Amino acid sequence: MKSPLWWWLLARLAGALVVGLLLGLWAGAPELGLAVVLGLMLMRELLRLRRLQAWLQAGAGEPSPDAGGIWGDVLSLVARLQRRKQYHKQRLLRLLRELRRSTAAIPDGVVLLNPYGEILWFNRMAARLLQLRPRGDVGLRIENLVRQPEFIRYLQGGSYEQPVVFRAGPGGEWFLTAQVVPYGAGQRLMLVRDVTLQQRLEAMRKDFVANASHELRSPLTVIAGYLETLSQDEQLDPALAGPLNEMRRQSTRMTAIIEDLLALSKLEAEGAEVALEPIDVPALLEHLRHDVLARSNQALDVQVLCESGCWLLGDPAQLHSAFANLADNAAKYTPAGGRVVLRWWQDGEGGHFSVQDSGIGIAAEHLPRLTERFYRVDPGRSRATGGSGLGLAIVKHVLQRHGGSLEIASVEGRGSTFTCHFPAERLAERAH
Repeated sequence: MKSPLWWWLLARLAGALVVGLLLGLWAGAPELGLAVVLGLMLMRELLRLRRLQAWLQAGAGEPSPDAGGIWGDVLSLVARLQRRKQYHKQRLLRLLRELRRSTAAIPDGVVLLNPYGEILWFNRMAARLLQLRPRGDVGLRIENLVRQPEFIRYLQGGSYEQPVVFRAGPGGEWFLTAQVVPYGAGQRLMLVRDVTLQQRLEAMRKDFVANASHELRSPLTVIAGYLETLSQDEQLDPALAGPLNEMRRQSTRMTAIIEDLLALSKLEAEGAEVALEPIDVPALLEHLRHDVLARSNQALDVQVLCESGCWLLGDPAQLHSAFANLADNAAKYTPAGGRVVLRWWQDGEGGHFSVQDSGIGIAAEHLPRLTERFYRVDPGRSRATGGSGLGLAIVKHVLQRHGGSLEIASVEGRGSTFTCHFPAERLAERAH
């Protein structure tokens, strides 16, 4: 259905044609009359169209020209669209200003990268931490500006679950951590934080633990020696035998803690590279089985499942320590008559070693913190079994140095499974 304006326009056109036809008949040339009237009407519409074009070119600040009829309706619609566009433009500008102010207030650096690693945008904190120039570095690849090898390997690796720590600053005196969050069509959001203080505190802690452990080992050795001598003295008062045995047990436990601390400090101090000696894993599992049976004070069913003949490339002493820690833990927390299974297998993702027990299990809320130093699910039970709370921390560091990871699954009251995953490049064919 046509609007009244269109009916009015059609009526005007019909009236003009009638007038032109009458004038033409009066002049003896009806076609000329019609042509003159149509030409005048066309010139009028072209003039209005020209005024509309000039108004649109002038911008939204100019008032709309006066026009009647259908052109007035068109002009009002265009003016309404312009006002709506101006409103949305102002709203978008306000949002952008708020975004800039909010990102400037963030204490972390924020960098936007395209799929090629080129910088799209960064905030002021990122410019300060990464020493980026606000104008000159936009559009450049981030690897060409931040040249730390750890950062480049992390950015090109494609696995961004864990952040990377690297040095920065003119003399490398800062420590920064960066984590990438993919979004959109291959774009990446990178968060950068200054962790210099935390790294220095961590270094101080490591130095303190290492130095204190070295200093405590000698006095403990002397104390243990004297306690051993006193316990063998035949003239010793029988009433002192019990306290002396308890003192010997506690000194042995303290010595084990010191040895674990020294082992952990050594792992943290050593570089990322480890030896690539081939290790006969099936033979190692058999040795672990005999060791567990020999050390266990209760009857256990210890089984070995070797589903792969592949060997493992790594440091024999470190891997033996890690595997033995897991096997000993399983034996400690499995009641008499329980089962411990040592398994070695291989698939498309690499090699896997697991220790499964039918012991007391671990509640789910404790699983994320098991590899922390001195963390115990039950402190009283750990003291009773002689645990130091450092075994799983040592296992975690050994696996990290070998490119592996530790997976823990447990159900309280039904047992636990600790699985060590190694990448495929750590596997070697069995030596003949």
